[in-house]
Amino acid sequence: MSATQTKDADERILQASPLRKLLGRPELGSVVGAIAVFLFFAFFADSFLHAASLSTVLYAASTIGIMAVPVALLMIGGEFDLSAGVMVTSSALVSSMFSYQMTANVWVGVAVSLLVTLAIGAFNGYMLTRTKLPSFIITLGTFLMLTGLNLGFTKLIDGTVSTKTIADMEGFPSARDVFASTLTVGGVGFKVTILWWLALVAVASWILLRTRAGNWIFAVGGNKDAARAVGVPVTRTKIGLYMGVALGAWISGQHLLFSYDVVQSGEGVGNELIYIIAAVIGGCLITGGYGSAVGSAVGALIFGMTSKGIVFAEWNPDWFKFFLGAMLLLATLLNAWVRKRAEATK
Repeated sequence: MSATQTKDADERILQASPLRKLLGRPELGSVVGAIAVFLFFAFFADSFLHAASLSTVLYAASTIGIMAVPVALLMIGGEFDLSAGVMVTSSALVSSMFSYQMTANVWVGVAVSLLVTLAIGAFNGYMLTRTKLPSFIITLGTFLMLTGLNLGFTKLIDGTVSTKTIADMEGFPSARDVFASTLTVGGVGFKVTILWWLALVAVASWILLRTRAGNWIFAVGGNKDAARAVGVPVTRTKIGLYMGVALGAWISGQHLLFSYDVVQSGEGVGNELIYIIAAVIGGCLITGGYGSAVGSAVGALIFGMTSKGIVFAEWNPDWFKFFLGAMLLLATLLNAWVRKRAEATK
C-alpha cells in the first residue's frame, strides 16, 4: 500500500471513530426515545412544558431512577432482583416501627433500617453465589418472604396494615429535610429525590467507567467463569451489586416514610418490574455485560414523561401500561439495532 493510501485509510479510521463510539453507547437508543417522547407530549399536552409540570415529571422519574440505577448495575453484572420493590417498603417499615416502638430519635430507626436493608441485599448475593441457583429463584423467594414479613410484622406490632405516625418524634423534621424536602428554584418546587437520583447516576457512572470494580461488573456479566479465571472476585462483586440495590431501596424507603409519615405494608409489589423496565429501556441487556447508569436514568425519565404526560394530555390513564409495554419493545429493538450497527462499524 502506498503512503497516500495509508494516509487515506488512517483518515477514514479517524473519521469513523467518533461514530463508532456514539453507536457503541448503550444509552443511545434510550436518548433517541426520550427525545421522541418529549416532543410527542410537548405537542399533545399543552401544560407539559410548564415548569411545574416538568418538576412533576422529574419527581416521578427520580422515584424510579433511584432504584433503576443500582438495578441497572446488577443487570450489567448478569443478575436480577425481584425483591427490590418490596425491599423499599421493608426499609420504610423498619425505620418507622423501630423508632415508634423504641421511642427513639427517628435517626436511630433510619440507621437500623440501613443495616437491615443492606443485610437483605447481602443475603440475596450470598445465597446466589453459595447455592448457584438462578437469581430469579433466589430473589423470588426473598420477594415472597419480605411480602409476608411486611404484612405479618406490621399487623403483629401495630395491629393494622399501616404503621403509626412518627411525625411528632425527635429527629423527624431533619430526616424529612434529607429524604423528602422540596427545594424551590425560580418559584418552582423540586423534590430532593431528584438530587439523590443524579448523585447515584454520577457515582454509578464513575464506578463503571473509572474503577476496577466497574471492570469486574462488566466481566462477571459477560462471562463469570472467564472472569473468575483471570482473577476477578466474582462472589464479592455479585454480593456488592445486591447490596447496591439494597442501598437504593433504603433511600427510596426513607423517602416513602418521611413523605407520608406512615407506611402501608402492602406497598411496593410490582415495582421491581418497573425498575427492570427502566434499565432495559436504558440499554441494559437481559443477558448481562452491557449497559450504563446514564441509560437507566434516561429510561426512568421516559417512564416519568409517559406517566405524567398522559395525565397532562387528559387521556385515560388506563392506557399507561400499554404505552409502557410498547416503549419496552421498541426500546429493546432499537437497542439491538444500535448494537449491531456498532459492531458492524468495528
